[in-house]
Amino acid sequence: MTAKPTPDSGKGDLARKFLKATSDLVFHHVHGSQLIYNTCWEDPRLDRQLMQLDASSKVVMITSAGCNALDYLLDGPAEIHTVDVNFRQNALLELKLALLRRGKFMDFFEFFGIGSHSDNAAIYKSLKKDLPEFARKFWDGHLHFFNPGGIKKSFYYHGTSGAAAWLLGGVLFKAKPNIKNFAMCLLDAKTREEQKEIYALLEPKIWGNLSNWLIRQRMVMTLLGVPGPQIKLIEDSYPGGLESYIKDKLRHVMTELPATDNYFWRVYITGSYTMDCCPNYLRRSHFATLQERSGRIQTHTSTLSQFLQQHPGTYSHYVLLDHQDWLAWHDAAALLEEWELILANSRPGTKILMRSAGLDLSFVPPTVLKRLRFFPKITEPMHLTDRVGTYGSLHFAEVL
Repeated sequence: MTAKPTPDSGKGDLARKFLKATSDLVFHHVHGSQLIYNTCWEDPRLDRQLMQLDASSKVVMITSAGCNALDYLLDGPAEIHTVDVNFRQNALLELKLALLRRGKFMDFFEFFGIGSHSDNAAIYKSLKKDLPEFARKFWDGHLHFFNPGGIKKSFYYHGTSGAAAWLLGGVLFKAKPNIKNFAMCLLDAKTREEQKEIYALLEPKIWGNLSNWLIRQRMVMTLLGVPGPQIKLIEDSYPGGLESYIKDKLRHVMTELPATDNYFWRVYITGSYTMDCCPNYLRRSHFATLQERSGRIQTHTSTLSQFLQQHPGTYSHYVLLDHQDWLAWHDAAALLEEWELILANSRPGTKILMRSAGLDLSFVPPTVLKRLRFFPKITEPMHLTDRVGTYGSLHFAEVL
């Protein structure tokens, strides 16, 4: 027998719909008016192993912070098209490219390795003429992100993801001062055994009423770039929901993977990289190569579908990050249109890389799955070595 809805259950449904609509409105407002990602939160070491880029490769990818586009450039692809609906993300990549072309490694490293530069205004003035207009307009008003004397002291604590890291770190480090000391010990640990020993002391200090409350706040997740649909996906698919997901992922990264080269977590804990622990694009040994190849990257401010409509071609690689989680929840028609355009602009063997907050491929339309070959025996064990460690799953496919 089907239970008859009660007046209270109807009110509950209305309340949930209102909260969802409000949350979506806030998410859209934040993402439509701010720089979100100041560093890429996907491990390019795995990406390059899977994609096997070469001189014939033509890549289409989501821009994010541009770090991984520069990383891929080291494999010498013919062209990389970075696509993002948020022009601020493209403005960030354009600034990196302009600093590369300027040809002075230490200034480049200070901007994006240290996260600040005392001469940022003079350096910016010398290169701003080389930036596209949209990037100039953005950095004219936001160059203070790189001021070493500011309250945050680092570019990596600006943008919404950086602001969330600064807020979370500030709250926890002030509430329990020893947390930062233990975290630094963990980052400098030489062996996995040391990491496990330190994290056993650190973990109970991190998690308490305050931190548990913070991770339940939708605004904190919004600042980190995690939309409501991804939170629901985690709540529905992961045992113990969001809190267990975050705690388990953090424990895995901090105890099972080497900390010495985990620049992803270092930059948000400390506000900077080191020369030994940084993305490949910030290593001196790669600077000349990236400078010479920088012209192979083109930025595009649009949706992926709009880009493919405006720039049809036969592309060899697509890097979709996790944006299809959101599309699958909010706009199934737009998701299907995007896939149809991807497949129309592919060839047999075109490679597609995706991540998801979920644990499976349920976000991919069934009609699309039939046209792709996936490699779970490769990606499932590889996913466990991801230095970021916050995604639910990694997926790699070839077009049939």
